Amino acid sequence: MELLASVASAVADATVAAEDWDPAPEAPEGLEGLMPQWIGWAKWLAIGLGIIGLIACGIMMMIGRRNRSHLAAEGASGLLWVVGGISVVSLAGGVVPLMLS
Repeated sequence: MELLASVASAVADATVAAEDWDPAPEAPEGLEGLMPQWIGWAKWLAIGLGIIGLIACGIMMMIGRRNRSHLAAEGASGLLWVVGGISVVSLAGGVVPLMLS
């Protein structure tokens, strides 16, 4: 009987609240401002490259208009990929925190 009581006591002591298993994200001490800065740089770079990608797709479509229809088609299909990539980058900051909460 004592063994059963001690096992039940150990199980009761080992029970942990759900919040302890899924803590909120917390920056290490001294690095609170570093991650937002890196995310800002990455977004800035991605949006800049997205603009360059749109310009490149437009140039491909202009050059490929006459006798190079394959190049124009590549430029047109590239537009979808560039716009999709920019959309993912733009939405990442709003979607990921929702998934973590």
